[in-house]
Amino acid sequence: MLRTTLERRLSDAHERLVRARTELSVLDEQLVVVNDIADETRLRALVAETPLASKEYDEASRHATVLAQSRTALVDRIAELERRQADLLDRLVVGPG
Repeated sequence: MLRTTLERRLSDAHERLVRARTELSVLDEQLVVVNDIADETRLRALVAETPLASKEYDEASRHATVLAQSRTALVDRIAELERRQADLLDRLVVGPG
């Protein structure tokens, strides 16, 4: 592969990695808030013992679960981008194997 093509792909991988890490940072902040909300609604549901309070907790809990799953997928995507970046750097520095 041509050096310019490798450099372009490496630059693209780096930009995607930076965006994904920024997205992860935002997602982590959101997850803290959503988990706090889920904890609060759980306590209210325990104290109130009403169907409405229980429903609010179920919704908050589902939202927290979905957000945690999104975080896991994003962490996996970051790991893949890091592997791709390392591979491209190896190919750029060492040359094709």
